[in-house]
Amino acid sequence: MRILAVDTAAKSCSVAIMAAGSLSAELITLKDETHSKHLMELIHKVLGMAGFRVGELDGLAVTIGPGSFTGLRIGVSTVKGLAHALNKPVVGVSSLDALAWQCADRSHLICALLDARKGEVYSATYRFENDTLTQKSLENVTAPEAAVEGLKEPCVFIGSGAQLYRRNITNVLGNLANFAPEDQNIIRASSVGFLSMEKFKTHDTSEAAGLVPHYIRKSDAELNF
Repeated sequence: MRILAVDTAAKSCSVAIMAAGSLSAELITLKDETHSKHLMELIHKVLGMAGFRVGELDGLAVTIGPGSFTGLRIGVSTVKGLAHALNKPVVGVSSLDALAWQCADRSHLICALLDARKGEVYSATYRFENDTLTQKSLENVTAPEAAVEGLKEPCVFIGSGAQLYRRNITNVLGNLANFAPEDQNIIRASSVGFLSMEKFKTHDTSEAAGLVPHYIRKSDAELNF
């Protein structure tokens, strides 16, 4: 099965092609520009790297949130458009799930943290149980200290929120706080692709029209309405 996977949930923009159950090609960019300037170019390039035409795809996967409101809209709308044009199924993947899945240290509790701005983080905790990623707490948006208080065991923190609020987390947890290496804190489209594969196998997919972002927090426009 050939899957196009996309992530635009945070500052990075990433596209990957999964084929026959493994990664075929992947590109990641980090630029202070809107993802709309790079996403289609990355898609064309990664398809070329993998040696596929867009019409040869069997499905598409994309992060649906939480994350940047603008970034999520760009990624989801692009994947929806392609899926509709190709008449292919889609899978939406949590950006926090993707972060936790790519954590190399799978022996401890994992806390995925994405910078939500305004002094807050999007967060959720996970464990790997029999090599399967299991979510242990609901996705939430809160202050970083509130996201980690109550943890009583060693925990690995991963994501942009872990990078930004490392000192705050350590002040609360002390030696219980561990942090993923720097290169693991960017969401990779390949993680999105790997997480989507089981859903494609079990036909736990949706049509393009059913794909919507999962913001958690209301936008400023909604709050000010």
